[in-house]
Amino acid sequence: MASQDEKQAQPFADIFDEDEAEKSFLLSKPTCMLILGKPGSGKKTLARKLAQIWKCIFIEASEVIQMNIREETEYGLKCQELLFKGQSVSEELVTEMILKRLESPEVAHFGYVLSGFPSPSEEYMTVSQQIEKIKNLKFKPDVLINIKCSDYDLCQRISGQRQHPDSGQVYQRNQWDPNVRIPLSYDKHEKEKDQQEKESEEEEEQEEEETAEDPLTMPEFLHQLVQRPEDMLENAEKIIESYKDIILRPLEDWMAEQDSQYLIELDGNQQPDDLSQASDTNSILCYCCFNKQDELFRVLSSYKLIAPRYRWRRSRWGQACPVALKEGDIVMGNPDLAVSFLGKMYVLSSPEALKAFTLNPRPYLLPPMPLPPCKVLVFGPPLSGRTTICNLIADKYKAKV
Repeated sequence: MASQDEKQAQPFADIFDEDEAEKSFLLSKPTCMLILGKPGSGKKTLARKLAQIWKCIFIEASEVIQMNIREETEYGLKCQELLFKGQSVSEELVTEMILKRLESPEVAHFGYVLSGFPSPSEEYMTVSQQIEKIKNLKFKPDVLINIKCSDYDLCQRISGQRQHPDSGQVYQRNQWDPNVRIPLSYDKHEKEKDQQEKESEEEEEQEEEETAEDPLTMPEFLHQLVQRPEDMLENAEKIIESYKDIILRPLEDWMAEQDSQYLIELDGNQQPDDLSQASDTNSILCYCCFNKQDELFRVLSSYKLIAPRYRWRRSRWGQACPVALKEGDIVMGNPDLAVSFLGKMYVLSSPEALKAFTLNPRPYLLPPMPLPPCKVLVFGPPLSGRTTICNLIADKYKAKV
């Protein structure tokens, strides 16, 4: 009987315990996605939309280069130097930046949406080596999204692209060709509503005004659009054939190894909005920043409630800074640096602490935190065993010497 009682210990344990739920989330792996598809299939557009919806980090070659240049990192300075000389950024440098980004603290918390990797270029690593790199990542992709599109449709889409030389903006055929053009300002919801009900005169006038404001309706703007060499039909066909020869077979073998429920295949002929909805995406995480500690909870008591009758609450950290506490110091937070996470409020002590907490709050919230720091001073004459005592105390209480 005693053994049975021991097996049925804590029969009334609350499986929905809030602390356990929060701990489970903090220990969980962030959502990571990889977008695959032929050149011109819309990988980058879909990846950017999914990153916005899921609040993930968007990772793509050109995006990573721009970020490093903007933040003036070591990689960014190298890229700037090469670009000023009129040279292209090497495949090795781009791969290093992508892998560095995949190991960043913000990715460890928010997850990522990766596009354009593995790359068909084997200048630095072969396709098989790139796939192995992805397989050995600390945060491996949870979901693989493969955009499928026929070669003919892709060639038609790529050859129909035009670029504005001043802004660098690329437009699809349905945006600039009067024969197939769909007004950019035309809302799909309005279109469905118009099919059910007749449009009023006011709606027609408003639509005409919006269309008139669209710069693509101006003849002089349309004449400025140019076709890039890589968008010409014969070049597009070569690019797609090269992709099929180099990377398609290894990717298909890799996808065949994946669990089918985590492999999503989409029709590349759909619009980006339809593709993102087909991926079944929902927002899972957001931050809310407020200015004044005195007004913080009064404002939150009625602002963007998590659920009906649910109120924002103080965390176990109170007004102490979680980042400083993790480093062994008790520092009261600055009311101007308040942030909410998982329905509780945290007050940070400095902009640096706020940035570190925002990038990845998990290390500062996991048990045994919040653990009030205890500082012990050991002193005595030379050769009295101070170092030994310090090491023993540190080992016993998991402290630093």
